[in-house]
Amino acid sequence: MNISNYADLLNAARQQPEPQRLLFVFTQPELPEGYTEAQKRDFHAGTGGVLTPQMCVDKALDELGDFSALVEESRQMGPDWKIVFVASLPGRAGVMPSTGEAQEPLKTMVNSIQNGAVSKYLAFDHAGDLIRIS
Repeated sequence: MNISNYADLLNAARQQPEPQRLLFVFTQPELPEGYTEAQKRDFHAGTGGVLTPQMCVDKALDELGDFSALVEESRQMGPDWKIVFVASLPGRAGVMPSTGEAQEPLKTMVNSIQNGAVSKYLAFDHAGDLIRIS
């Protein structure tokens, strides 16, 4: 299945043979430590910076509605964000992973994002559209 937006992601997750728990890391662009003038210029033009995790959460598919509901819940729970990274944690033998089992994979996601290793995650903007980060 081709995933181009958040609704496609939910549909793909529902079609998997094992139950899925989705992992979310909400990020905000910031200037890196020791930034250069060129980095500062790019950042203020909206094309640069580093993505800093602001909060993370795991959700079972039945806890998720449309993307606007996710945005609204995130507003109530934490700081502003620009890009959310998403991964899926599959269950085993028909059993969905628990929130406790999701904590280590969430930490791994946060660390990967902090280190710029984001290619293995889906990234969505505030509108719920899939974006590519290079």
